[in-house]
Amino acid sequence: MQHSLADADHRYLWHPFTQMKQWVAEEPVIIEAGQGAVLRDVTGKEYIDANSSIWTNLHGHRHPKITQAIKDQLDRIAHSSFLGLSNVPAIELAERLSKLTGLPRVFYSDDGSTAMEVAIKMTLQYWQHRNQPHRKKFIAFTDAYHGDTIGAVSIGGIQLFHQTFQPLTFEVLRAGNIAELKKLLSDEIAGVCIEPLIQGAAGMRLWPSGMLRAVRQLCSHTLLIADEVMTGFGRTGKMFACEHEGVKPDLMAVAKGITGGYLPLAATLATEEIFNAFLGEYTEFKTFFHGHSYTGNQLGCAAALANLQVFEDENVLKKLQAKIGDLQSRLAMCRRLPGVVDARQCGFIGAIEVGPYRVEEQMGVKICRLMSERGVLTRPIGNVIVIMPPYCITGEQLDKIFDALAQSLVTIIT
Repeated sequence: MQHSLADADHRYLWHPFTQMKQWVAEEPVIIEAGQGAVLRDVTGKEYIDANSSIWTNLHGHRHPKITQAIKDQLDRIAHSSFLGLSNVPAIELAERLSKLTGLPRVFYSDDGSTAMEVAIKMTLQYWQHRNQPHRKKFIAFTDAYHGDTIGAVSIGGIQLFHQTFQPLTFEVLRAGNIAELKKLLSDEIAGVCIEPLIQGAAGMRLWPSGMLRAVRQLCSHTLLIADEVMTGFGRTGKMFACEHEGVKPDLMAVAKGITGGYLPLAATLATEEIFNAFLGEYTEFKTFFHGHSYTGNQLGCAAALANLQVFEDENVLKKLQAKIGDLQSRLAMCRRLPGVVDARQCGFIGAIEVGPYRVEEQMGVKICRLMSERGVLTRPIGNVIVIMPPYCITGEQLDKIFDALAQSLVTIIT
């Protein structure tokens, strides 16, 4: 018996961050193709990708330069082991990333969670090599989100996502602001983790201006780990969020936009001082015993190199400034819409908060469902509607996003 795609989805799949009882009662949107900022489903209906396919897609779907780079790489090789071997695109990408960040050492992994997992393990082992094994505690911030692997969950601070897995995690000290961070710092602290400028999964909450710089100053005797998984590669208006406050972390995790939204790839960048602490004789076992089967994957690295070339060739960051201004003006208008309690922005990241509504009301979900019916796809964080489109978005498409949002709010709230 032939099943429809929707039937097969409901029968066989288990979607992330999704209550499947509710999912199987609904008709799914099944994407078949995309071009630029537009996605098309199997029925032929088109949607604007208003959250860049969960914050990953930078220059639009099927960008010719990235697509061609992957095709060219496929004509050579798709993947070979990075354990005891190297490859051309991984080397070239590491050099580009090092020059962009000022952090000279690059360790590849697969996604944001694993990039943070690497940073956590590197930090702990670094202090052991520095003969300070008592430094084994970490500080992270209230409502932090750093991924879903166990180490990343440990430093995460969102109860809804992390409470269930608490028996598997290690204890982390939690700060809500600079004053609390000062009180927690001691010679037992191995590292401090922060999402620079903005906390994503917390509902796009903005840090006060100067917060990141102050954290860097306080971490002069411990390691600062910057989670640039969401904010990296132009999202905040600069290539990396740390640049806004002139901060150079000891470790930086990047992922999501690194390949322009094409393939899974991540990197943890480190200082030379950290790298040097792992050098020794074979029998000293100072090696960093961590890795992934697809570490340094050639296809992913080729896509990432093409992504960075697009930034240069198309002068992306300069052109993005005007669009950041366009987003700002539209968010300002949102503050007058029914139910809106705040509209905030960090670079090309927009967040519209409605409420207050109880969790069981699923107001964010309902608003996004109505927006989908109007040809705009995004995903809420509780009562926060995230608008984070690809950089190639046009003014007309941006208008359509906010028209769909306004119409949906009027429909559901008034």
